[in-house]
Amino acid sequence: MTKDGSAASPAIPRRRPVLITGGAGFIGSNLADRFASEGYDVLVYDALARPGVDANLVWLKKRHPARISAVTADVRDEAAAAEAAKDAQAVFHMAAQVAVTTSLVSPREDFDINVRGTLNLLDALRKRTEPVPLIFASTNKVYGDLADIALEKEGDAYVPLDPDIRSTGIGERRPLDFHTPYGCSKGAADQYVLDYARSFGVPTCVLRMSCIYGQRQMGTEDQGWVAHFLIQALKGEPISIYGDGCQVRDVLDISDAVQAYAAAWKKIGSIRGRAFNLGGGPENAISLKQLVAHIETLIGRPVETNYSDWRAGDQRYYVSDTRLAARTLDLKKPVPWRQGVGALAQWLSEERGLSLAPREAIFSQAAEAVS
Repeated sequence: MTKDGSAASPAIPRRRPVLITGGAGFIGSNLADRFASEGYDVLVYDALARPGVDANLVWLKKRHPARISAVTADVRDEAAAAEAAKDAQAVFHMAAQVAVTTSLVSPREDFDINVRGTLNLLDALRKRTEPVPLIFASTNKVYGDLADIALEKEGDAYVPLDPDIRSTGIGERRPLDFHTPYGCSKGAADQYVLDYARSFGVPTCVLRMSCIYGQRQMGTEDQGWVAHFLIQALKGEPISIYGDGCQVRDVLDISDAVQAYAAAWKKIGSIRGRAFNLGGGPENAISLKQLVAHIETLIGRPVETNYSDWRAGDQRYYVSDTRLAARTLDLKKPVPWRQGVGALAQWLSEERGLSLAPREAIFSQAAEAVS
């Protein structure tokens, strides 16, 4: 049963949908759009708790009225999750509590959503008579704060002293080291997903994501920082930066992330029980300050920034070593970050009716940066 007491059944009966938990969220809605466009029936399972995601669901239903069905329910609801999963041909588990800050305020709720919610889905699939794939959205936070990696500043960005890490990023062989309740809950879920492949034969795969950005992202100060920075700048409001702004992340356009998830499902027979780092890699590694500078170019005016202390568990440097995922999943070279951020800025300005530099200027700047 759902929160309002209605049965958690697909609106499209007698079909085997692709189940996407958190399917109205940023990555989930883009996945749903991809699979519905390919002719799959998609069941969006979402509590609609995050502000703005209901608009994503409206958008999906308008684009694919015959393919998209939805259940408004929480992954903590074991019966509703099992009902939604009973006919699924594949499960993409995106639903989560996503903010470190929230996990520090409500660690038990963070655990219940991220660990118990994941276990509800895994157990539902374990009880199926056929093997049903589950692809899990994990995080680079499973590697901890990476404080042992020696860094130096080059301009406005931290870079590793180790030439191998500087060249390729952090690989999957990096020991797991959970920090903050969020890191613990996502890390525990990550390990449960992998173990259900070992212990019960459920065909699972884990994608440990770095920073994904793109259209349909409702960025906030706690999560989705690329979109949040753009939204604040477009509104003419200040951006809050925690730390010195030189911390580095690799960023990946949503189109590339969706392709990776689709490839993981296609290849699940050969990759079951494995984890892959998913991000933009060294070529798409940027600091917060570097992003702000680029945003100023995009909007044609200065951006006000306010600085505060570092937050718990914040990594000064994280860049994904993407070689294993690219090789195993046959992934193409990702969208260059300036091009992708420019496209996101254009979409946000159109969605929110906010001013931006002329479209031709945005993409000519991106092209010059790539060349």
